[in-house]
Amino acid sequence: MEKTVEASTPKKKWWRWGVNRWIVLALIILGFIGAKYFSPVRPFVQLPAEHWMEHPLFTLPVIGEFYFTNTLFALLIVDVFVILLAFFFNRAVKKGNLVLKGIPGALEALLEALYNMTERTAGKWAKTIFPWFATITILVLFANWMELIPGVDSIGMIVHAETAGYGIQQLPLGLATLVNPAVTANGYQLIPFVRVVSTDLNFTVALAIIAVIAVQVVGIRAQGIKYFTKFWNVKTFFSKPIFGVIDWGVGILELVSEFSKVLSFAFRLFGNIFAGSVLLFVMGSLLGAIAIFPSAFYLLEFLVGAIQAIVFGLLTMTFMAQATQGHGEHQEKARA
Repeated sequence: MEKTVEASTPKKKWWRWGVNRWIVLALIILGFIGAKYFSPVRPFVQLPAEHWMEHPLFTLPVIGEFYFTNTLFALLIVDVFVILLAFFFNRAVKKGNLVLKGIPGALEALLEALYNMTERTAGKWAKTIFPWFATITILVLFANWMELIPGVDSIGMIVHAETAGYGIQQLPLGLATLVNPAVTANGYQLIPFVRVVSTDLNFTVALAIIAVIAVQVVGIRAQGIKYFTKFWNVKTFFSKPIFGVIDWGVGILELVSEFSKVLSFAFRLFGNIFAGSVLLFVMGSLLGAIAIFPSAFYLLEFLVGAIQAIVFGLLTMTFMAQATQGHGEHQEKARA
């Protein structure tokens, strides 16, 4: 009887956590070995994105010279990844499974949470606003998380530094790496193939402009021509001059606030992610010899990237929900 009970009890798979444990241990050991033989070098930090080529791809009349940069390449990678994610998620849904597993299941949980937030805030306009909210959030999320991928900002072309640089060490297969100590003349620096796109103001400003324009579009769809009275309100300018001047001044402030949203969106995202990338550079160069310590900062940047993506999308959704309501509706809700 006892043997029957033992046989029916499923055996615990010893390798389920054992394999993961050994993989983590192997990576830690490789990190120590790599830090010992290749001393970490602090990367060259600059605001503008680096060019892949010396000459521009083409020149536009108003914009000027157009270069292919490492942040543009990162944006293309993120776009392809998001499109593939949407494709495989759609294919998983069409299979008819009631419960999705793996990455589609995690994406379904994220989208459901975002839609619930949109529905609570925007009401009947949730179906119009939700695609903007979800697309911006997912795009910015994966754009921010690119800084956590090994090789981003650390693999690229080694070129002569204009000012101070580092020495160079040849590796097999025609490869090379930068080594300490830093030199003042005839030094080298790295131009990475891929740089996090959120550290480029061109991306954050462009996305902020798109978000603010989308807010105006949703407002016009919801209220029609009446939406513009939010910015130019002279309805009581002659009947009640004092209140008319106040309403007109409030409209001007509303117009200024729309432009300030672009700066707020762009510099909040850019500042947090660029500062996070610099933090990873510095901690990696200072604590690289103790290979496991920089992992704590990677966890920090994982959380910061997620928070900034949600904040960007959530603010866009909130502004869109507010744009669907007239000025009078705001006053009634405030009194309630």
